[in-house]
Amino acid sequence: MGYIDDAFIKLKHNLEITQTEQNLAKARHEAIRDFVRSHWDLADDFLTGSYRRDTKTKKLKDIDIFVVLDANGSQAGFRDQAPIQVINALETLLRQKWSAAARDGMAVVIPYGADDEVMSIDVVPAFKRDDAGYYIPNPSAGDWIATNPKRHHELSIARNTDCDGKYVPLVKMVKGINRELGEPVSPSFLLEVMAQSLVKPPIGRYQDEIVLFLATAAERIGDEWPDPAGLGGDVNAVMNATQKLAAANALNQARAIAERAVDLEDEGQERAAYDEWKKLFGNRMTRP
Repeated sequence: MGYIDDAFIKLKHNLEITQTEQNLAKARHEAIRDFVRSHWDLADDFLTGSYRRDTKTKKLKDIDIFVVLDANGSQAGFRDQAPIQVINALETLLRQKWSAAARDGMAVVIPYGADDEVMSIDVVPAFKRDDAGYYIPNPSAGDWIATNPKRHHELSIARNTDCDGKYVPLVKMVKGINRELGEPVSPSFLLEVMAQSLVKPPIGRYQDEIVLFLATAAERIGDEWPDPAGLGGDVNAVMNATQKLAAANALNQARAIAERAVDLEDEGQERAAYDEWKKLFGNRMTRP
């Protein structure tokens, strides 16, 4: 193996959540779940989002918790009210213990500080659907939307298995690039949805796979990318035409850097290739 191959092995390790970080996240999300469970009637509560799918990039931000309200419990009436009512009620509840808790979209966010290893946790209220998935509040539109994060997790596990365990690390790398670029692709979940379609087994060298993904993603960022669980709308619907164009340009710029890094590696200029990759990964790319 060459110098760049070793650098990517180290990058993969650097993107993994450490045991210390896992322990801190576990203590915090369990405390939140216990607190809500002790005050509200819940049918279920569980982790979701990229942290649950193991595609989270560090530092840990927006760890997602679903608190599923019991359809026959004391909070059942929220299902027939405006979505903002349940968000406001959850914010009021959480602020009893976490005074900085504040609603943000369809969640209530508990922040811990920009320098903290676990920067924030999002708590999302939900109701179980009759068939599959959940309804979550969408205050901006004044309605409830369907989603199934457990299905998203199942799909990620299946694709990672098909790709001999290399799919999740590749997704983390692509999301790491997006974060280093200032997150032009939003939400970052869109990159996972695209990867489900664009990444095919067997996965080769990460260097080559990244070039291929960035090139195709730049070309297809404007396509419709529906919820892989078949419930929600297009995942990239939150981006307008200008934002999609900006994202495509950013992805193309990243692709050009990645291509240059691969070319330099092929020419035997591995130290120069490393310097190019570092432009995309920042401090996550460390020398082997």
